[in-house]
Amino acid sequence: MHFLVIENYPHTELGTLGRVALEEGHTWRSVEAYAGEDLPTTIDPYAGLVVLGGAQDALADEAYPFLQKVCDLVLKFHEVDKPVLGICLGSQLVARAFGAKNLLGLPVEFGWREVLPTKEGRLDPVLQKLQTGRPQFHWHTDTMTLPEGAVHLATSAMTPIQAFRLGRATYALQFHFETGLQEVRNWSQQFAGEIEAHTPDWPVRFDTEAARHSASADETGAAIARAWLDLL
Repeated sequence: MHFLVIENYPHTELGTLGRVALEEGHTWRSVEAYAGEDLPTTIDPYAGLVVLGGAQDALADEAYPFLQKVCDLVLKFHEVDKPVLGICLGSQLVARAFGAKNLLGLPVEFGWREVLPTKEGRLDPVLQKLQTGRPQFHWHTDTMTLPEGAVHLATSAMTPIQAFRLGRATYALQFHFETGLQEVRNWSQQFAGEIEAHTPDWPVRFDTEAARHSASADETGAAIARAWLDLL
């Protein structure tokens, strides 16, 4: 299947999701919205939509005027029951599109931390891959409230709403399941200054935490990727 990917910020990658998609024979078109590339005017060629993360907040329309258009695109895919997947900022844009509140400037949740499925999450075809709880990579300060009619699928110690679903196949995941060890390593280098501002000991902690958590996180991330791709 062929799906659409919206890149909201430089150095955001499909990561594990992209690797699994290639293994399973899927293709995609990436739109660098942050660089001024226009979003498509028709969704007909695409079986689904992925909206990636970014450092800006979901309401930053003045600096990033394309954000409202991303929300509109989310609704277009949802209305015709084509799968949608919002990740981190992408999840916050899904929430915005459906009238939920974006909660800005909260304490940072960063690093590999456990994500726990709710009762509904344990029954969900995608989020059940968290089993009884698995480490996943996080990097966010903003989050969101639950849209009306959404099914709450996962939580963490810092963030009550880590995942939700609307309808059959519109998913919002706050955590970075797509960020495997190689992407975390890349981010740790590319965004070293930003990370130092909130987690100054990250270079010291990185190897130990990666050894403890990354294999399980990567395995779970790949399982989540396969499960979502199966919806296309």
